[in-house]
Amino acid sequence: MVNDIDYPAIGERIRSARLKKDLTQDKLAKSIGISTSYISSIESGSVKLALPTLIRLAAELDTTVDTLLYDVTPALIAQYDADAKQILDDCTAEERSFLLDLMRHAKEDLRRDLITND
Repeated sequence: MVNDIDYPAIGERIRSARLKKDLTQDKLAKSIGISTSYISSIESGSVKLALPTLIRLAAELDTTVDTLLYDVTPALIAQYDADAKQILDDCTAEERSFLLDLMRHAKEDLRRDLITND
């Protein structure tokens, strides 16, 4: 299982999260107490970062360890689907329709905002 870890992909997700927060490698490194060269090595995928470092990075980047480790986490997707089903299970047809429309519009707004901010 350890051999399946894609450190360059993790590094790219960390880099992407850092850039979204408009942080330099130096600023991020200082904020979590590691060297700038270590951040650079993490982002390039040339080192196996320690779990405490990964946790500090996630916290500083306002994200989760799961997000940094995986592009898509099947277990999380299944849980989201189960949560949505539970929310909708006891709804009337009108409530369901309203909530589905609300989700569609929220998704459109989210995607529009993401495109605008890129």
